[in-house]
Amino acid sequence: MIAVIQRVSSASVTIEGKIEGEIQNGFLVLLGVTHLDSQEDVEWLGRKIVGLRVFGDSDDKMNLDLKSVDGDILLISQFTLHASTKKGNRPSFIEAARPEVAIPLYEKMIHFLEAELEKPIQRGIFGADMKVALLNDGPVTIIIDSKNRI
Repeated sequence: MIAVIQRVSSASVTIEGKIEGEIQNGFLVLLGVTHLDSQEDVEWLGRKIVGLRVFGDSDDKMNLDLKSVDGDILLISQFTLHASTKKGNRPSFIEAARPEVAIPLYEKMIHFLEAELEKPIQRGIFGADMKVALLNDGPVTIIIDSKNRI
């Protein structure tokens, strides 16, 4: 499971002209699920996301986590994070999980993050054609792969 986490001042996702999810201060998280992922990946990665200390403290040091700043999450599924470009110029998505595996894990991540933050998170719709807008704050962008824990 791969997450691209962007610290944002604002972010939104629009589907068919309608804003489906929107946040102010917090994280835009792009989540890619592979066929090898499990509940263990959801929990490990979810804890990492919520615990990331990338918000400024009173000394303007990146020292505060999402809960400390009452931040929100906009979670977007993105199978293209598992693209392989080793051969040619057309990406292969063979490592990305099929919907029957990816959707339940995406939904488990939603529930896990909501439980950790003790509030609802915003999200897109799995498999939809989404337009994502964001104002990256910093910029701060962190990539975490649950298969690279060491």
